[in-house]
Amino acid sequence: MNVLCIGGSGNISASVVRLGIKKGHHMYILNRHGDTALEALGAEHIACDIYDGDALKNAVAGLNIDVAMDFICFTTEDARRDFEAFNGRVRQFIFISSCTVYQKPCLTTPVTEDVPLKNPFSDYAQNKIACELYFQERYREDDFPITIVRPSHTYGETKLVVGPLMGWQVPHWSFADRILRGKPVIVQDTGRSLWTVTHSDDIAVGICGLVGNIASIGHAFHITNEMPMTWNEIMETYGWLLKRKVELVHIPTEYIKKKFPEMAQGIYGDMSENGVFDNSKIKRFVPEYAPHITLREGLTRSLAWYEAHPEAQVADAEYDAWTDRLIADWEAVK
Repeated sequence: MNVLCIGGSGNISASVVRLGIKKGHHMYILNRHGDTALEALGAEHIACDIYDGDALKNAVAGLNIDVAMDFICFTTEDARRDFEAFNGRVRQFIFISSCTVYQKPCLTTPVTEDVPLKNPFSDYAQNKIACELYFQERYREDDFPITIVRPSHTYGETKLVVGPLMGWQVPHWSFADRILRGKPVIVQDTGRSLWTVTHSDDIAVGICGLVGNIASIGHAFHITNEMPMTWNEIMETYGWLLKRKVELVHIPTEYIKKKFPEMAQGIYGDMSENGVFDNSKIKRFVPEYAPHITLREGLTRSLAWYEAHPEAQVADAEYDAWTDRLIADWEAVK
């Protein structure tokens, strides 16, 4: 099949492209800059500014595409652009959403796809929910062949597991850098809430299994690991692999919110919840889905990549200073 990935060179999408090529699909990556490593494997690059709707339509006009998927659709404007570009042109469209869309606070575990979509704390989640609702409406009213995928906290060769207060925009090495320098790291509350991190190569198996899977059209699936760990265990795994004893500072969520109200999005809207998921549905549709990459194995691979690429070992000084200030403030009042 001919499969087009909008984005195509990110953490999850790169794993999907590599696996798609192994499965014999012709994989297109559509972005501005391409990816030489993926192109060397056989991916075909289409140069396009995805945020230019007319440019997108022109870029795909002459292509015979069976399945398209968008890894960087974040707003209903983005979703509408995708619909206008691909409606009537593809047999399946896969939208990459997020597990943050599920009801917060989380009232039941493990989470299934039946849990309501409601996250009043996170703008990111609310935008993803709006995209899902838009695509579902287009499916009902226009027969747009949508399949929705919800990844959890995902990492890979070039993306480390981020700390619970770190955020995705901070260079990922910043967290490892603190541990290597013997500096304390923050975990919210007691650090005993359960969290699921999933390697991008595992998620790729689920996504590629949905490609061309006609029965999946109109459905939503989360695709996650099945080995939840506490945040304390995640931090200790980092320490084990980096050969450092990690000093954990547990700070109550309420205190963090009081000091930095903007942190409520990431804490209340995501990482302080028990992120445990039931993968029964994806396994019914994709029987070969069997996540197996442990955090220890996956982080070993990620840290090896960073060791081989010292130019990527960039630590964010602002994040580092912010962490120090929050720890000092908490130590002064606890």
